[in-house]
Amino acid sequence: MRMSREIATDLLARAIVATLMAFLSYNLLADFMRTGRLTGLLLLVSESMVVVFTITRRRARRIDRSVDAAVATMLSVAGPPLLRATDAPGLLPDVATALMATVGLGLVIAAKFTLGRSFGIVPANRGVIVGGPYSFVRHPIYTGYLITHLGFLIAHPTPWNVMIAITADTALVVRALIEERVLGADVEYQSYCRRVGWHLMPGVF
Repeated sequence: MRMSREIATDLLARAIVATLMAFLSYNLLADFMRTGRLTGLLLLVSESMVVVFTITRRRARRIDRSVDAAVATMLSVAGPPLLRATDAPGLLPDVATALMATVGLGLVIAAKFTLGRSFGIVPANRGVIVGGPYSFVRHPIYTGYLITHLGFLIAHPTPWNVMIAITADTALVVRALIEERVLGADVEYQSYCRRVGWHLMPGVF
């Protein structure tokens, strides 16, 4: 019964992510067709990878089922698809925000392919990855997300987007710390943390 409930919950999570991505895709593709701005399109590529890797991820050794993990995961995953492109001018030229989003996307892609099927949404132990971007920070995918989101926010600085970005990205940072709590029981991860001290940004955090 418990296994059936876990499978049902997992399928529901995947369905929710896919649905939210459908709405985001419609909005950002429409914005690109209307304005030709690349920043939103790059955000779409970044977030689309969440769907692909969620569907193909391996089962976890240990999953955090706490309330704080559930809330942080929900806010960090459901938030970005609620961002909205606008026709209003950005705070910086599109080429600057597109470059920022490209850097973030590049980091996301490099980290996700390093992580492979160990990627997941809910904080869990799906194996310890120590190579590639993970040799610099513990959560390079989240670093890439934050950079991409910042680029989009500068390109589309509406009160709604500011509220969504702050909420989702704060939850993302909390989610990163919860993941470390889950992985902390793993001896291999403990050794990794002694070598790599930075969570998201070398020299900052």
